[in-house]
Amino acid sequence: MWSPTEEEKYGVVICSFRGTVPQGLVLELGETVQILEKCEGWYRGVSIKKPSVKGIFPANYIHLKKAIVSNRGQYETVVPLEDSVVTEVTATLQEWAVLWKQLYVKHKVDLFYKLRHVMNELIDLRRQLLSGHLTQDQVREVKRHLTVRLDWGNEHLGLDLVPRKDFEVVDSDQISVSDLYKMHLSSRHSVQQSTSQVDTIRQRHGEACRMPVPHHFFLSLKSFTYNTIGEDTDVFFSLYDVREGKQISERFMVRLNKNGGPRNPEKIDRMCALFTDLSSKDMKRDLYIVAHVIRIGRMLLNDSKKGPPHLHYRRPYGCAVLSIMDVLQSISEIKEEKDFVLKVYTCNNENEWCQIHENIIRKSSTKYTAPSSNYGLIISLQLLRGDMEQIRRENPMIFNRGVAVTRKLGFPDVIMPEMKIVGCDIRNDLYLTLEKGDFERGGKSVQKNIEVTMYVLYADGEILKDCISLGSGEPSRSAYHSFVLYHNNSPRWGEIIKLPIPIDRFRGSHLRFEFRHCSTKDKGEKKLFGFAFTPLMRDDGTTLSDDIHELYVYKCDENSTFNNHALYLGLPCCKEDYNGCPNIPSSLIFQRSTKETFSVSTQLSSTKLTQNVDLLALLKWKAYPDRVMDILGRLRHVSGEEIVKFLQDILDTLFVVLDDNTEKYGLLVFQSLVFIINLLRDSKYFHFRPVMDTYIQKHFAGALAYKELIRCLKWYMDRSAELVRQDHIQEAMRALEYLFKFIVQSRILYSRATCGMEEEQFRSSIQELFQSIRFVLSLDSRSSETLIFTQAALLNSFPAIFDELLQMFTVQEVAEFVRGTLGSMPSTVHIGQSMDVVKLQSIARTVDSRLFSFSESRRILLPVVLHHIHLHLRQQKELLICSGILSSIFSIIKTSSLEGDVVEEVEMMVESLLDVLLQTLLTIMSKSQSQEAGEYVSCLLSLLRQMSDTHFQHLLDNFQSKDELKEFLLKIFCVFRNLMKMSVFPRDWMVMRLLTSNIIVTTVQYLSSALHKNFTETDFDFKVWNSYFSLAVLFINQPSLQLESATPPKRKKILDKYGDMRVMMAYELFSMWQNLGEHKIHFIPGMIGPFLGVTLVPQPEVRNIMIPIFHDMMDWEQRKNGNFKQVEAELIDKLDSLVSEGKGDENYRELFSLLLLEKIEQETWRETGISFVTSVTRLMERLLDYRDCMKGDETENKKIGCTVNLMNFYKSEINKEEMYIRYIHKLCDMHLQAENYTEAAFTLLLYCELLQWEDRPLREFLHYPSQSEWQRKEGLCRKIIHYFNKGKSWEFGIPLCRELAIQYESLYDYQSLSWIRKMEATYYDNIMEQQRLEPEFFRVGFYGRKFPFFLRNKEYVCRGHDYERLEAFQQRMLSEFPQAIAMQHPNHPDDSILQCDAQYLQIYAVTPIPDNIDVLQMDRVPDRIKSFYRVNNIRKFRYDRPFHKGPKDKENEFKSLWIERTTLTLTHSLPGISRWFEVERRELVEVSPLENAIQVVENKNQELRTLISQYQHKQMHGNINLLSMCLNGVIDAAVNGGIARYQEAFFDKDYITKHPGDAEKITQLKELMQEQVHVLGVGLAVHEKFVHPEMRPLHKKLIDQFQMMRSSLYHELPGLDKLSPACSGSSTPRSNVLVSHGPMSPESIKLLHRHSPLNMLGSVRHSSSSLSSHTSSETGNLVILTDSSVGETAEDMYHMQASPSTSSLSSTHSAPSQMINSAPSSARGSPSLPDKYRHSREMMMLLPAHRDRPSSAMYPAAIMENGQPPNFQRALIQQMIGPCKPCSDPNLSVAEKAVPAAPSSWSLDSGSREALPFLSAHAGSVLAPPVPPRSLPHGHYSLHFDAFHHQLSDAPPALPARTLRKSPLHPIPASPTSPQSGLDGSNSTLSGSASSGVSSLSESNFGHSSEAPPRTDTMDSVPSQAWNTDEDLETPYLPVRYSLSEPDVLESLKSQPCRSHSAPSGVIPQDTMDPPALPPKPYHSRLPNMENEEGMMIEDDDKHRPLHRKASQPVSGAKEEQARVAWEHGISEQ
Repeated sequence: MWSPTEEEKYGVVICSFRGTVPQGLVLELGETVQILEKCEGWYRGVSIKKPSVKGIFPANYIHLKKAIVSNRGQYETVVPLEDSVVTEVTATLQEWAVLWKQLYVKHKVDLFYKLRHVMNELIDLRRQLLSGHLTQDQVREVKRHLTVRLDWGNEHLGLDLVPRKDFEVVDSDQISVSDLYKMHLSSRHSVQQSTSQVDTIRQRHGEACRMPVPHHFFLSLKSFTYNTIGEDTDVFFSLYDVREGKQISERFMVRLNKNGGPRNPEKIDRMCALFTDLSSKDMKRDLYIVAHVIRIGRMLLNDSKKGPPHLHYRRPYGCAVLSIMDVLQSISEIKEEKDFVLKVYTCNNENEWCQIHENIIRKSSTKYTAPSSNYGLIISLQLLRGDMEQIRRENPMIFNRGVAVTRKLGFPDVIMPEMKIVGCDIRNDLYLTLEKGDFERGGKSVQKNIEVTMYVLYADGEILKDCISLGSGEPSRSAYHSFVLYHNNSPRWGEIIKLPIPIDRFRGSHLRFEFRHCSTKDKGEKKLFGFAFTPLMRDDGTTLSDDIHELYVYKCDENSTFNNHALYLGLPCCKEDYNGCPNIPSSLIFQRSTKETFSVSTQLSSTKLTQNVDLLALLKWKAYPDRVMDILGRLRHVSGEEIVKFLQDILDTLFVVLDDNTEKYGLLVFQSLVFIINLLRDSKYFHFRPVMDTYIQKHFAGALAYKELIRCLKWYMDRSAELVRQDHIQEAMRALEYLFKFIVQSRILYSRATCGMEEEQFRSSIQELFQSIRFVLSLDSRSSETLIFTQAALLNSFPAIFDELLQMFTVQEVAEFVRGTLGSMPSTVHIGQSMDVVKLQSIARTVDSRLFSFSESRRILLPVVLHHIHLHLRQQKELLICSGILSSIFSIIKTSSLEGDVVEEVEMMVESLLDVLLQTLLTIMSKSQSQEAGEYVSCLLSLLRQMSDTHFQHLLDNFQSKDELKEFLLKIFCVFRNLMKMSVFPRDWMVMRLLTSNIIVTTVQYLSSALHKNFTETDFDFKVWNSYFSLAVLFINQPSLQLESATPPKRKKILDKYGDMRVMMAYELFSMWQNLGEHKIHFIPGMIGPFLGVTLVPQPEVRNIMIPIFHDMMDWEQRKNGNFKQVEAELIDKLDSLVSEGKGDENYRELFSLLLLEKIEQETWRETGISFVTSVTRLMERLLDYRDCMKGDETENKKIGCTVNLMNFYKSEINKEEMYIRYIHKLCDMHLQAENYTEAAFTLLLYCELLQWEDRPLREFLHYPSQSEWQRKEGLCRKIIHYFNKGKSWEFGIPLCRELAIQYESLYDYQSLSWIRKMEATYYDNIMEQQRLEPEFFRVGFYGRKFPFFLRNKEYVCRGHDYERLEAFQQRMLSEFPQAIAMQHPNHPDDSILQCDAQYLQIYAVTPIPDNIDVLQMDRVPDRIKSFYRVNNIRKFRYDRPFHKGPKDKENEFKSLWIERTTLTLTHSLPGISRWFEVERRELVEVSPLENAIQVVENKNQELRTLISQYQHKQMHGNINLLSMCLNGVIDAAVNGGIARYQEAFFDKDYITKHPGDAEKITQLKELMQEQVHVLGVGLAVHEKFVHPEMRPLHKKLIDQFQMMRSSLYHELPGLDKLSPACSGSSTPRSNVLVSHGPMSPESIKLLHRHSPLNMLGSVRHSSSSLSSHTSSETGNLVILTDSSVGETAEDMYHMQASPSTSSLSSTHSAPSQMINSAPSSARGSPSLPDKYRHSREMMMLLPAHRDRPSSAMYPAAIMENGQPPNFQRALIQQMIGPCKPCSDPNLSVAEKAVPAAPSSWSLDSGSREALPFLSAHAGSVLAPPVPPRSLPHGHYSLHFDAFHHQLSDAPPALPARTLRKSPLHPIPASPTSPQSGLDGSNSTLSGSASSGVSSLSESNFGHSSEAPPRTDTMDSVPSQAWNTDEDLETPYLPVRYSLSEPDVLESLKSQPCRSHSAPSGVIPQDTMDPPALPPKPYHSRLPNMENEEGMMIEDDDKHRPLHRKASQPVSGAKEEQARVAWEHGISEQ
């Protein structure tokens, strides 16, 4: 049973749960959950991430945490009960984790690793915080580290800054905006330990200096590895200042044994010291750590004789130094110890021992000896900062090691109050330095070894125990023995000893020094020979002064007794002493040795003893009653250190003196008191202020002192107007705080003692004192500089007395005192700037004082404070201080408002400040002073936030006139606008920005009612309303309010706290708009753009509110003007710029249309309205597409298409000329970037055409300067001509050259005219001389709703790039639309595809239909010129699809093969402003078989005539291979049955009977055949003339075959033999040919030829490289033949035999690329295709390509029976001619080139690109312009022909076609049927052969047995595998020799068998002599006027191009007979 949980409310997932149970909640490790119910080990609840999804999860997967539950029940909220910092760290880490991974993806590696480190640190610190084992100080430190790291990470990740107080996130509702601003500032870089508010205030106003932080060195001796001594040693460490040449610290002593370890075993690892109290100044000094090593042992180390072994002496050994400056950097950076090695150097001369450290530092290497190794003292150092208490707290381990605290000599820079007042230890140290001695030799031959022994003795002669310390780290001792210098009577020791003598034993004690000579003889005695002494305190009570003391040496010996110390104490100890007592008896026991001296120096560091006589005199003033005045006066000369040491004693003395005689000593005591108080202001003694406070509270006893202090103070103030020197007055003013403390405490003591007597007198005296204060402040100080300083001192000290006064007076009374005082200050105008600052600082301290926190006092003080601030703000002076005061006031008021009522105070502030604040802000913002702006903005916002309805009401009611109100509204709206525009607060101050927005929207709601009420009707004011609307628009568009870009948690947080403020403002805006009424018209069109910007905000509610406003605007303009042109124009203009900025989306477009259409439906002007809305909606579609294209990584094509679309829309639909021109230039820039120079030129031409040749001035626009229209047009023309030149489109540039020439000529600008004419001439030269590539053209269909609007469900024709074939093009398209699916069929898609949410691409190649046919029909026009017109200015394109109509004749399928021809008409001609244009119209026509045959024959005739004409007119120079190939192809194809198929099909009696209407066409076909024979005769005559001697055998063969051809047609065409008698026999002399025909003129050709324009059109597109009749678009028959074999039986394959016919060379072109790509050229459909083959080919087109699916014609796959390619043909053609056709062949139809020519079995394009360089290098003069022709040695033909003797055996298994998935290069279907069906005019079918040329080709490979069963066209018959012609690309070509000079070319090629490299292994060469099994069938008739471009239907006016066809088999006798019969029958029928 599920029951609600009571305690278990909140938990963390500790194990991921997959939610595998019913209603299970999927949980990830680390997620937090809110638990609602529980049941038997399961919980039910929600994840905090997804609070809407409830589910169950196991209880043991959850770690429960304590939480606070509020609003228990269904809607309860749960907040975890944990430290807020922990909560923040958890949330932040979760947020960072996502961003952290993105850093890696974006390659921001450095930040990635840094952030990982910080995240790990945060996790570790969080763990420490949660452990609960930290002290409060440690918790504080951990939180500090956490927050610093959180802020660092947020800043680097671009997240929001988090304002904090005491490490916790502040609630912006609980503090004033000013405080929030300051917290943002302080959090800007890192969170530092927060200081109290008082400290921050004090620092801000500059009263107190920061206490300097003391530094400490921690030193630890690790070991002494210098083991050569072999004796015990003492090592003394100290700090030494090189510049001053003195030690600055005590010594740290370490006692080591002879092994280098500590003598005391307990000291192991504890030999450490802390050198304390180094100031920052000390750290800058040149300090060294100096270590002196003293050995304890024999006199001489290496001489065992010197001294007995039992006597040990302290002897100097060596010294080591380390520069602190050198290591400071390294030890400052790390927080742990760092090791150093100190080399120990030995002294060369012991006499210089005292200077050894200086010599080592100075590197005086002659005076010391370096050690033999690098070893020495190994120490570690660490630098620590902070006071000792902090050091102990932070480094407990150091103090646990028994560290020796080693003090600085003397007091530190900052003296801490270690006095008995505060109960601290007393310091009383005397540092004594043994300086030097000078002793007599005493009759000895050598100098003495002197040892000094020192004792401290008390007055009674007792030796004081443990009062001598050699160094810290070792216990004190009772006696001191100096080290001994060997044989030295003038030793220099320089050894410092500390004497920590108890204070009570100090007076009366003395020091005694005993001098002994240490003998090195056997006994080793130490002989006493003298002594010296000195008392520690003088007779006057002062201690030994800090100086060098030269002591007298008295002689004595071992027998002398010191028991009676009085015997020598009466003697003088030094020279000063001697001068003091001259009468010394001479008969004393001890005689002074006058030649011997001994010097010591002392330094006292004592908190209780003084060396100052004046101070001592003051403390003992009663002993000198006459000198009191003098003593008090001399107090000023006592040093500060002495005074603070005896502070309590001095103060007690002063007040006792005051009580003794007030009249006499009062003023002097007052002055002394002022001096001491001011001394404590010094930073060195600042920390004695608490000592003074403690004294006043607990020890001060002067109950009557207040009267005198008040009197003196008043006296000083009253004199200030008279005195010139006011130093003492200023000092008194500075001491005001403590003087008042004494006054008040004194009065309290008096009152306590007298039960409140004299209260009135006291009050009146204070009142009088305040009158004096006001008097001082009211004086005019302009004339007196000293007075200014007095006033400044008074003002500085004044706020400090408030707290004292509050002890004696009520809050109101003190407030009145203060108000009077502040009010007495002159106004700003009358005093100087420095006083302004002081005055404001005083006011600031007043505001920050405790007094101001009381609401009673605020009501009194606020007016005067505000008055002064108002004055300063009015004059724009001291703005920073004023802002500080204001922010303090707002902070106090905010705090008070949480507890009580502050209405009255806020009212005061509104009246005084609001207007001047606005004015100040406007001034500051105009100067862009960001810091001041931030301060004042926060003040203004604080004030506005405190204002309630009442305040706003009063404010608005108080305006005297509407003008005043208007001015106020304009100001505040302007400030708000600037706030949003200037970004006063940085981007990451999100808390501040949101609060600002909230305050603004609230304020605007209050003000909008006033605006409506006062400025709507008759008093309408445009300016105010406009300002209001602008503000509202800016507000809604603020970046910080666009919540869509925020993370979900952040969005939720903002919405919970503030709601969506954009919606609030939008409602307000809409409401105000509605209130405008008829005045709305004033804002049309001005506010259209801004409102449009608002509606584009991606917030549905805002859009719903705002979009209807546009309807309102349209309505009002319609009412006023009868139309809404302004709204329309403005909306369209602004829409463009706003959308391009990234605003708006698809939803907006739909909503805009929906809402407005709904509103417009009701209107009378609905038609124009609907039209307009539709237009805008369509513009939005285009703009959104344009933006998406531009901002994404889209390809240039997409961007260009999009821009064209948008540009056309601006021009055609909404007629926006300026926008149109802008986009023209954008489009031009894109074209230039993509190097589409021709398109760039056409684009600029659009702008040029808008201009006229006039002198009208034009304004500056885009990058054009101000100039005349003529100049701009001229500049444009020149630029356009330049671009046409770069794009090699000279024909387009020439008209512009002419246009410019006319202009220049009319202006007589002959220089420019000359230039432009030369340019024009150059272009003509370029046309004739430079090679240009003919582009291919592709039709692309874009289907599906995922495409952008400008493409969606449309079809385009695209102009390909240079060298780009179908495969490359389709790959490019697929890469541009990576989501698109390539359609696997060419059929028009149905609705399911058009409407689906996907992208489908359908691509195939198309053939251009040129418009300019005239030039193409001219015979003498060079092909380079024609080439241009074939592929430029093209608006119509076609593609063909073959199909069967009616029953198929198995014997001759040409009878039923029709062509479906589709013609596409574009919106614009190509090339144009884009590389692609939309298809405007489609037309379908069907071409009958007979028409097809006519077209094919006619095209071939035209091609032959053109070629012959070119040779006759010497347009083709040199090699005549082209003519040879062409003749060979036609004649050989005809011999082998080329035209015979047509005879069988159309001259048959049955056909003629069934088609009586075709009689004329049949006659036409017969005439064409006759014509062909005649043309061939002329061609042979020309060939005879130019043929190379080596090629004579070929010519002979052609003559022979021509005779065979004529004879085969003899009976069908009577008189045919008469056409060409010269060619009737092989024995006929060659000259006969020439004689009988002569050179054939174009005119004679025309006589023979049918003059249809189409015939000419077809004929001109011959190729200079025409090598084969089987691959071009005219070869559809053959193409299909390949296909026709698909799926045939093995028997069919068996019957297919190759023919040795040369007809394969008759065609001029390689397969059109689209054919090649969409299916192997063998699979191209043809008009004469038999049904079963046609079916197979069509199926190939439709099916997907994959191993396990039918191979698709979408992919280049040459397919034959059983999927085998006709590779023997492919190989031969590729070997011979394939590489020879460059893709730029000008004779190719565009479609032939437009697609990558995948090598197919019929393609000569395969490898054409690779062959270009090779070809141009070898072909020489054979090349036809502008590309190398396929001119080859005749021998190639033999090779080719021989190849066809091979038969096909069983085909091997087909290779799998590539799928789109695996290979990006697979093409999309080239056309609906892919093959061009062999309809090109160049088809070899027309080449004239014994049988029809085309049919012979088909039969050559695809002859099938007569038994083959008829086939129906079913999809299922297509084989499932195809051989992909892609493989052919890798086929190695046979090495082809192009040199025509080789005599053996022909023979070598003849003898070579076919090497079909690309054929599968199943193609087996057969014996070339075997005749085919069956005669070829008639096949593949041609229709007139058809160009077979890859199976694409072409209209009758299309141009044609020959295709290369394979030769057919030799016609067998039976077939020949049949053909003749059929022919004769046809003739007889006619």
